[in-house]
Amino acid sequence: MLFTCAHRAPADTGGHAYTARRGKKHFTVDIHCHIHVPAADARLAELASPDATKSNVDSNPLTVEINKTQQQAILPKLTDPEERIRDMDASGIDVQAISSSPFHYNYGQPVEIAREICGMVNDRVAETVASHPDRFAGLGILPLQDEDASLAELDRCINGRGFRGIEISTNVNGRDLTRAGIEKVFAKCEELGVLIFVHPIGTSFTDRMDDHYFRNTIGHPLESALCVGHLVFDGYLDKYPGLKICIAHGGGYIPAYWGRFDHPWALRGDCRVNLPGKAPSEYVKQLYFDTVVFTEEQLRHMIEVWGADHVVMGTDYPYDMAETDPVGHVESVRNLSEDDKAKIMGGNAAALLGLDVSAD
Repeated sequence: MLFTCAHRAPADTGGHAYTARRGKKHFTVDIHCHIHVPAADARLAELASPDATKSNVDSNPLTVEINKTQQQAILPKLTDPEERIRDMDASGIDVQAISSSPFHYNYGQPVEIAREICGMVNDRVAETVASHPDRFAGLGILPLQDEDASLAELDRCINGRGFRGIEISTNVNGRDLTRAGIEKVFAKCEELGVLIFVHPIGTSFTDRMDDHYFRNTIGHPLESALCVGHLVFDGYLDKYPGLKICIAHGGGYIPAYWGRFDHPWALRGDCRVNLPGKAPSEYVKQLYFDTVVFTEEQLRHMIEVWGADHVVMGTDYPYDMAETDPVGHVESVRNLSEDDKAKIMGGNAAALLGLDVSAD
């Protein structure tokens, strides 16, 4: 099923404030939605060898055909701001925090190629934000295979383009984020106070996940679980306590199974190497999770355990793995107060992104 709709200002926006649409109870932000840049695909095809562009791509014939058909069908939603806004209005979204398709990461490419593609993609995100500065906020991508190039693009995105954060994968060309040599990127994001939105692309376990779309349905939450595990147990959330990190798809498996972190930590030295004094779940509480979990039960559990102030509304627009009624999804949670709904639907994201929100 394709996506269908159910019932501090950046320097280049001219100081526009973000407002709730008339007739709505709560200001709403979609923290998890994507844009695609065909021109970047074309440029990559010119620069890179065909074999170098095949990583994280499905090879199951049925999956390949479905993905090809889907991409053609949703391309206007991925590229046309006007169609995007019509869908936002229909689904009750005031602001989208736009991030690129994860296929634009290109961590496996030579740094010169990745830097150019990131620049093209980020420029297109900036153009889209500038077209409707009261409806969009930008998240940039970085050539994370090179720390210096990443820092330069981070500065261009945040200080030059007025972006509100960055989108990164759960690993860098197979290396965990905590072991990929990008400590300065984490430090600079903490210093700037910008959001890091973590979104996986594919899975490291390709041989066992090619059938049944497991690369996405199992692979993505598994990759996020590994990413969270390393951020916690490698001590990064202790080293960088001010980081604002949101994990896509409800944080993967960890928010629903965090007890398997805490139990061995209390018993085993190899689980306490970098965490001598505080249980792993205490660090997980520093993270934020989007609402793209599809069931009321799981969303309610996530809110009950991690708090309404650490859950943010998302859709995964416009892919078929999207939550098509994001506001209704939050509204469906039993016994959720209006104050907590307001936080989840938009208040938390507005704070994370530094949005200037005004009354309608």
